[in-house]
Amino acid sequence: MTAIELTPVVELAGITKAYPGVVANDSVNLSLYGGEVHVVLGENGAGKSTLIGVLSGMITPDSGEILIDGDPVEIRSPKDALDLGIGTVYQHSLLVPTLSVIDNMMLGTAKLFSLDRDQARRRLDELASILGVQIDPEATVGNLALGERQQVEIVKALWRGERALILDEPTSMLTPQGVQALSEVVRRLVGNGLSVVFITHKLNEALDLGDRITVLRRGRNAGELTPDKIARTERGDLKDLVVALIFGAVDPATLTNQGEGGSLGQQPVCFRLEEVLLHGDKPWPILDSVSLEIRRGEIFGIAGIDGNGQKELAEVIAGQRKPDSGEIFLDEESVTDLSVAARQKRGIRYVTDDRHGEGTVSELSISLNTVLKRVGQRPFWRRARVRHSLIREFATTLVAEHDVRAPHTEVSIANLSGGNVQKIVVGRELAMEPRVVVYNKPTYGLDVKTIKAVLARIVSQANQGTVAFLISTELDELITTCDRIGVMYQGRITGILDSQLGIETRLGELMTGGVNRHD
Repeated sequence: MTAIELTPVVELAGITKAYPGVVANDSVNLSLYGGEVHVVLGENGAGKSTLIGVLSGMITPDSGEILIDGDPVEIRSPKDALDLGIGTVYQHSLLVPTLSVIDNMMLGTAKLFSLDRDQARRRLDELASILGVQIDPEATVGNLALGERQQVEIVKALWRGERALILDEPTSMLTPQGVQALSEVVRRLVGNGLSVVFITHKLNEALDLGDRITVLRRGRNAGELTPDKIARTERGDLKDLVVALIFGAVDPATLTNQGEGGSLGQQPVCFRLEEVLLHGDKPWPILDSVSLEIRRGEIFGIAGIDGNGQKELAEVIAGQRKPDSGEIFLDEESVTDLSVAARQKRGIRYVTDDRHGEGTVSELSISLNTVLKRVGQRPFWRRARVRHSLIREFATTLVAEHDVRAPHTEVSIANLSGGNVQKIVVGRELAMEPRVVVYNKPTYGLDVKTIKAVLARIVSQANQGTVAFLISTELDELITTCDRIGVMYQGRITGILDSQLGIETRLGELMTGGVNRHD
């Protein structure tokens, strides 16, 4: 008996949800079958988040029907969803930051209150081991890095036995080994009859895991690939078909960085770090004797599981943190003691991983956000007066050059999708004649089309001679975009590899401590 002959365990029928100026879901249908991984794909703004919100009880639809085992139900809250056996791991953490990991595990799961903490710790260790990660059960969640929090969310979801489990970008912070471990867990879960909804922007991941694939475009169903369709279609053809459903066109071009003026080996070293040391509250330094030499026009990738010093390295380069020792040089000038503003004047720019918090001010317009780091500076300010016309002109040009989808530049930036916000953040930094740009996970949470646009800008800027530090947890992204890749583990650079196909396994080994840091 095939899945299509069975009654869906959960079914969304004709779901519509509108907001002022936009219809997020327009008569969307989604059927979840037990024993299947159902992948949902689509651009930013395609309606995925709204659909997940409806299914998880976070959003009440304007119209449409939800059925459980063929019977209509109402889901008006997350509690309703959980009571019906629908659990969700959100892309953005909903853990209580002031509580410990183990307390978050047990919170809201009544049947676990009968467990003592030792039993709960053993269960946590068991699930963490399955995922291939280390989680301190007594760590305060608010002190964890983004990737560490996501790992806790995944473990918490696996702790529950649900009718349907929604995983929203669950692998974005995992190593290849961790992804493989999670894939095996998901397969065991669907083998026991669970329905797993898998939200991802990674096409290969979708094809590897998906038994059924639904594509949304502009709030509507663009198409569904059934298990039979997937099974009888060649991999390459399947990939082209999915991309065509998402965007309406196929563009198989691969990004490469050629550097300015030919071989990078002929370019001078223009940026270097010497024995940079930064202490923290861990048993080892946050940054432990980090030394690097980067040539003009080079894209240097930084790989590693989140929480191993990548963000701190970015902040040290940008001037937001001062190292305890070591030196940072730009064209043989020490910038170690310079402020953030002084480094910006010398061309050191930083694209933060927190686009909605640190990177922008949601209450301000797009125009003002494009000059957020130039407040009070000419030509946009003159004698303490704001020159609004120049700011609007600048913003209009930036929006056009970076293909930002916005009705006009005076709308609040909070009205834009995450991908369009990221285009603004990247464009703002590149408009300031940078010599060195640090990109901290610039494509996190973006759709494949926006990812390609952002990476194309990075490559284009490098081809003009700009140094790029690209911090990412996406190995495919690093391998296809960077010239070299350094791996960070427990605050150290454990290896530097030339980018080429076939190095994924070695990168994964280095990311998980394949080199003894005390050697």
